[in-house]
Amino acid sequence: MDVQHPFSDETTELPDPTEMPDIKVGAMAASKPYVAPCTIQEALNYPGELVENWQEKAVAKLGDLVGRYRSLKVFLDSCVKCGACTDKCHYFLGTGDPKNMPVARQDLLRKVYRRNFTLAGKYAPWLVGAVDLTEEVLDDWYTYFHQCSQCRRCSVFCPYGIDTAEISMAAREIMDHIGKGQKYSNEIIGKVFKIGNNLGLPPKALKATLEGLEEEIEEETGAPVKLPLDEQGADILLVTPSADFFASPHMEGLIGYAKVFHAAGAKWTLSSHASEAANFAMFIGSYETMREISLRIRKAAMDLGVKRIIFGECGHAWRVAYSFMNTLAGPFDFLDPKYPVPQHILEFTEEQIANGTVKLDKSKNDHMTLTFHDSCNVARASRMGPKPGGQFDIPRAVIKASVNNYHDMADETIKEKTFCCGGGGGLLTDELLDLRKKGAMPRMRALKEVEVNHGVTHMAAICAICKAQFSKVLPEYGFDREAIVSVHQLVSNAIILDKPNEAEAD
Repeated sequence: MDVQHPFSDETTELPDPTEMPDIKVGAMAASKPYVAPCTIQEALNYPGELVENWQEKAVAKLGDLVGRYRSLKVFLDSCVKCGACTDKCHYFLGTGDPKNMPVARQDLLRKVYRRNFTLAGKYAPWLVGAVDLTEEVLDDWYTYFHQCSQCRRCSVFCPYGIDTAEISMAAREIMDHIGKGQKYSNEIIGKVFKIGNNLGLPPKALKATLEGLEEEIEEETGAPVKLPLDEQGADILLVTPSADFFASPHMEGLIGYAKVFHAAGAKWTLSSHASEAANFAMFIGSYETMREISLRIRKAAMDLGVKRIIFGECGHAWRVAYSFMNTLAGPFDFLDPKYPVPQHILEFTEEQIANGTVKLDKSKNDHMTLTFHDSCNVARASRMGPKPGGQFDIPRAVIKASVNNYHDMADETIKEKTFCCGGGGGLLTDELLDLRKKGAMPRMRALKEVEVNHGVTHMAAICAICKAQFSKVLPEYGFDREAIVSVHQLVSNAIILDKPNEAEAD
């Protein structure tokens, strides 16, 4: 299937994502992110450049990680090369580069592990594919472990449950420790520590942004919807990705949260100390740094005296919060035990819709026909609500309560089998744009099918990275860049708000 390219007479091919692509050895060998300079590395207590005895230190760090994380050792030991994962990676499907097969990417680290930590690898390396860590091997690590978005789709199909994401995280952590870190992720982490969010947005600018949004909402609706900042004694601390403060369709989602809280009569606040839900430390594999970032949220919650913490629409932020935050930054026994710790904004909104606190007029979204992109870190690494599969059902329930026209994409491309947007895992940087375009191909194919068969015009998502990635790559496949929307943008359009004079009359 071809679609007309919007900027030229060329077409962008959309092959069937279930078919094996043509093998193109070395096709993506030149695609790699910028290396972090000294200032960025040293701010995170990493070497500013490649250390002299880097091979020795890298092997020692690998040994430390294998000893510390039993899962990593199991993943490195248990692969039998069955091929079940071969064609499950969106980057392999989009590029054809064999080193983007999950098993081949894993082997870049596995071969060095076998050479140094297994008996066969030490005495008969040629029998087990073991190799020494050379400059060429290190270059392959830096190239191809930064062509993994840590989406974990391959692990769904692996009979042993081998998680390539954990192997990629380990490889990146090793590279940071020897002075070869990635500029994009490490620079963002530095901004969080210095200012409090990924954008480097200072508190005064954040406050001005929120006040501007309040004026915009009241002008549009007539309702005095507030976006409070650092409000002592609020019941709810909202921690949301900083993209929600400045760009579409993220900002429209933030407006949706505020309208829901307003309709529910909730006392809530944002925090200038922890004005960032995202935790890029997961992308570089550093649990220590993940903990430091998570502790900022704990401190903000304690300082403000809130009763519950709710996270906004961000995929990996929710994964870190749901899977790690209590052990990394807990216990959160100072919060009200009546509520889940943490809670997703969709859980809150779905509950308000169910009990009638939030009322919606679906017809306000009749200019759109929707589908939903399951974001990887939500779909395969977390849950929502009390029932298994809530991370699939709750977003769809909120969407269907907000719109009249909805169609899911093909079963093999959604829910636990969802395709990645192509920009996750710390890869949302311009020097990797070619990789991002190719990695988005399977999702674009699935979107094209529902556009053709069901007239779908827009795709909703609950991840800041997904929204940013699709805004960039949708035009490359013939779609309008504004076809990507926030789920709470749909809620914002449809919500019925009482104006002050109406509330007094009631």
